[in-house]
Amino acid sequence: MNPEQLEQLLTRVRDGRVTMTQARERLRSLPFEDLGFASLDHHRSLRQGFPEVVFCEGKTLSQVVAITRSLIKKRGPFLATRAEPAMARAICKLDRRLRYYSDARIVAMPPPSQTPLGHMLVVSAGTADMSVAEEACVTAEVMGSRVERLYDVGVAGLHRLLGRKERLFNARVIIVVAGMDGALPSVVGGLVQCPIIAVPTSCGYGASFGGLSALLTMLNSCAAGVGVMNIDNGFGAGCLAHRINILGAHTATGI
Repeated sequence: MNPEQLEQLLTRVRDGRVTMTQARERLRSLPFEDLGFASLDHHRSLRQGFPEVVFCEGKTLSQVVAITRSLIKKRGPFLATRAEPAMARAICKLDRRLRYYSDARIVAMPPPSQTPLGHMLVVSAGTADMSVAEEACVTAEVMGSRVERLYDVGVAGLHRLLGRKERLFNARVIIVVAGMDGALPSVVGGLVQCPIIAVPTSCGYGASFGGLSALLTMLNSCAAGVGVMNIDNGFGAGCLAHRINILGAHTATGI
């Protein structure tokens, strides 16, 4: 249940259209629902502005389907990350509004009639980093942000980035996704004044240690205003960037 749905329910109780017993039944699953193998946090929308997100890795197909079925009954936006094709097909059978974003490995149901807010930019160093970048993009889009993409502009060909620098200047917050040497966030961070969220990826040869070298490079960035996510954590970056982005959007609209 999100704040709008709670207000509608309270208004109906006040107007006599819903009885106290009916309202109590609807609120019974707050703050969580016990499925035995999972405790679903249906109160999260009220606290954080977005429902609980399903992380599919490590869960069985039946567990993910049961969790999904319960969450979509609440009629809010839905997001499931790291969903492989077979699992995604099973999830999407539960509701025709669900959509699989294969590049991002995300199954999502955006909220209806949503006008995207603000202006986020997601930058990736190479094509091999695109799946993590897309996870960040789709996460932020489903949560309500306007997202622009700028891919394959790594430091091996810096002119590709500098030739599009106006797109960097126009963003409220920038996610920079890079593997290999992980140098791109420092370059972007030295060009702009908005917050930078760096995401190291596991892309690289042996001495990259599965993204550890890129992570250490980003943690040691000499550019100011660069924060670093965990390796391959596109979802975390998209969620954080959305929160930063909507703060700017609310300020701009006087909310």
